[in-house]
Amino acid sequence: MQPTRDPGATLPDLLEVLLNKGVHLNLDLIISVADVPLIGVNLRATIAGIETMIEYGMMRQWDEQTRAWVQRSLTRELPMAQGEEVVAAMAASYYQDDFYRTWRPGRAYLTTKRLILHRRDPAETLWQADLDSITAAEQYTESSVGGADRARLKITLQDGSETRISALDAEHLLSLIRKQRDLPAPSSSPSDAGQAGPKISGSMWYLETFAQGGTWRGGRATLTQDGLLTWKSPMDNRASLRIEPDQLTSISAEERSNPTNHSKVLLLETTSGTVQLASPDLSHWVEALEDHPSTAKEVSRGT
Repeated sequence: MQPTRDPGATLPDLLEVLLNKGVHLNLDLIISVADVPLIGVNLRATIAGIETMIEYGMMRQWDEQTRAWVQRSLTRELPMAQGEEVVAAMAASYYQDDFYRTWRPGRAYLTTKRLILHRRDPAETLWQADLDSITAAEQYTESSVGGADRARLKITLQDGSETRISALDAEHLLSLIRKQRDLPAPSSSPSDAGQAGPKISGSMWYLETFAQGGTWRGGRATLTQDGLLTWKSPMDNRASLRIEPDQLTSISAEERSNPTNHSKVLLLETTSGTVQLASPDLSHWVEALEDHPSTAKEVSRGT
């Protein structure tokens, strides 16, 4: 095998291979000085995501010990029923709507029997419901106090009451709730704006600007069927860049230095300023954006 270098490969590509497929190293290395062998290295290593390792029978003892330790730790702060186990836990907030309205921070615990919003200090169960009482669970987008869009969950119970939850990974929590309760995904509705499937998705570099200059960051961009453009780095929980269809005013491609093997970058003029993106498949992105729902766009060809 000959070593190769793909200039289009980014950190997300490497992480995807490591987490989903894994890499096995079988290496014999001899370090010589003046043709005299001094140091020998015999390396046998497997690097992969934990789920992949466990799937192939590795680190199962560690997994069992860790799960047992987590269960013991949780039972000290969270009342658990006999045989109840935690499926997932993450930072979350519960929207209290009674004599005063506010988001109350804590942690969401999805167990084999309940969905619980609990805070540790001072210890208090903010809200809880048996999984059997949940009749519907759906995700929606709402603007926070700071103006950023946040993914929220709306939980409907058998008595007709509705509860709103804001979770660190709302989409993942929603999928687990539906799996535990065997709930179908709701049909699309006008309130699902920005949740349409991707029209195009791929590796993308984003020029993040600061007062002292700019830095290119590797990540992944997605353009949905309804015209929502987002960019997210592998280290972000949420999209760092989000351009709604009505925010985009013009599109052009210009010759500028960038980390890809393409000589041009994509310039997006928005109502908030100029955004610079770079991709080895720039022409495909320009073609996709030509059909963008924005009515005020201007596309410069020649890519």
